[in-house]
Amino acid sequence: MGTGVTDTVPSFKELLRVFTRIGFLSFGGPAGQIALMHRELVDERQWVSEEQYLHALNFCHLLPGPEAQQLATWIGWKLHGLRGGLAAGLLFVIPGALVMLALSMLYAFAARLDWFAALFLGIKAAVLAIVVQALLRIAGRALNTRFKQGLAVLAFAALFLFNLPFPLVVLGAGAIGIAVTAVRPEWLSIKPGSGAPLTSPRPWGHSLRTIALWGAIWAAPMLLILVTLGRHHVLWDIGVFFSQLAIVTFGGAYAVLAYMAQEAVQSFHWLSAGEMADGLGLAETTPGPLIMVTQFVGYLAAFRAPAPFTPLVAGLLGAALTTWVTFAPCFLWIFTFAPWIERLEHAQRLKGGLAALTAAVVGVIANLTAWLLLHVLFSRVGEVRLGALRLFSPDWASLDWRAALLALLAAWLIFGRKWNVIKVLGAAAAGGLLLGRIA
Repeated sequence: MGTGVTDTVPSFKELLRVFTRIGFLSFGGPAGQIALMHRELVDERQWVSEEQYLHALNFCHLLPGPEAQQLATWIGWKLHGLRGGLAAGLLFVIPGALVMLALSMLYAFAARLDWFAALFLGIKAAVLAIVVQALLRIAGRALNTRFKQGLAVLAFAALFLFNLPFPLVVLGAGAIGIAVTAVRPEWLSIKPGSGAPLTSPRPWGHSLRTIALWGAIWAAPMLLILVTLGRHHVLWDIGVFFSQLAIVTFGGAYAVLAYMAQEAVQSFHWLSAGEMADGLGLAETTPGPLIMVTQFVGYLAAFRAPAPFTPLVAGLLGAALTTWVTFAPCFLWIFTFAPWIERLEHAQRLKGGLAALTAAVVGVIANLTAWLLLHVLFSRVGEVRLGALRLFSPDWASLDWRAALLALLAAWLIFGRKWNVIKVLGAAAAGGLLLGRIA
């Protein structure tokens, strides 16, 4: 295992080959993707050292967006500069994006077929168990102090009971963490820094130029839409919404999914709650970042409001735009802040803010779990308002016993039999087809 600084620098051709392989094999969410890159790049090829890898991983956790994809971008940047970062980051995303696009196209055209609905009944039910597993795994890792546990409970209550805006909750938790670290760092399990003076220069000029360049790249398609289609077209709404989402996507895809689902379903009416669960199920089966589920939402949103294009062309444009505004910011963050990595590693208050935000993310994922549970198991869910308090009221007569049975099966396979996600989704989909025939 590489533990020190390594001098092994691959050729650019070799970097392309290896990251293409990683892109097609990066299943299993961020944990599996980070482990895969560690084995390929640290253990086997020693392109970066263990210390460099962990240092960069901590840095990527400070940024919004998918940390595994950003880690791949940073490693490419470290090895071959700008072109290496672009190549590694794009190759991490493109295979999954192409698979997700093909699945989204199939879904849009076949969604009204009975067998297709039965198939996705099982997938929706399995997603419930998968999200519960993610919740327990992240909670076990993140909530190691009483204060963090309290933040998670408060975040859940703020979202589920009081319907506070998602950005306010996560950014508010980060601000609390920064303030608490100054007086009680042990509440967030923050260890004192080394206090070693930093003598490296501050690369302000590089960072400002990078922000200007990548900000323009990020905004370019939105300017084109503004000029040609105007602010009232669905593509403008898609671009603005997912650009905002890219800024607050801390804590992984599960953290932001409930906010995205509620906005896409209840505010924009792009798709139903059940279809949102279907999209997450599809994203679980593809390589690359789980946040690729955004592409599914963007495709359906444009497919269903296609004018002046055909539905297929509109869907393709919606998917491409969503992918662009989701991942262009990732390159902006990495290329802007990579030269600052040493200084950020010593920023104790920033670490405290991230620790508090991560704790709040557990409450955010609990909110997603409850929201999916209600909308997958019940076809009718009402809301009751008691002042600022919001309570959900499911119609028990609308309980789907098939979805409940399949969710229990998926939970048993995950927690009892220790099956991986792909096998669980396959078994639940087969169960959905079987129950669909019986029904």
